[in-house]
Order: sequence, then C-alpha cells, then structure tokens
Amino acid sequence: MHIGFCRLTLHLPHSHSLKERRQTARSLTARIRNQFNVAVAEENDNELWQRLILGVCCLSSEPDHANEVLSAVVSFVEETRGDLELLGYETEIISGV
Repeated sequence: MHIGFCRLTLHLPHSHSLKERRQTARSLTARIRNQFNVAVAEENDNELWQRLILGVCCLSSEPDHANEVLSAVVSFVEETRGDLELLGYETEIISGV
C-alpha cells in the first residue's frame, strides 16, 4: 500500500474574519472529500484569517495512482475556486505501508 499526502497553502484575499475563513475551509474540504474520496483536514492556524492550510491524504495500491489523485485535487482547487490563491503545495508518497 502507498499513502499519498499533499499540503496545500491557500491565500483567502476576501476573508476578513476567522468566521469567513472557517466557512471557506468547511466548504472546500467537503467538496474535495465528495469529489475525490480522500481524507482532508485543516491545519489549525487561527492567527491568520487570510491563510488556509489543508492536508489531503489518499491510500492506493499504486504510487502513480496516489500521485494522480493528489494532482487532480490541486488542479480542482485551482480551477474551481477562483476566489482563492494557491500559494504552494507539497506532495509526498510513502510506499511500503
């Protein structure tokens, strides 16, 4: 088995409060879960209202498939959420689990 993990760092330019940030995070995590059947969690950084860090994890029998799923998640966020700016992302595949 292979575990794929991706950390997305997003800028929320229209967020002016922690409440708006949480609403965006809940909406985005639900859409990613429903679309790709992956685990998504928000990294807790309550100090910054305009920054959101999400962790996305998937499990696959093939490392290439895990990488494809994570790449599709990144593309999905970039294409469907024009109000967010993707600052960066890190991907890691852990093999032999």
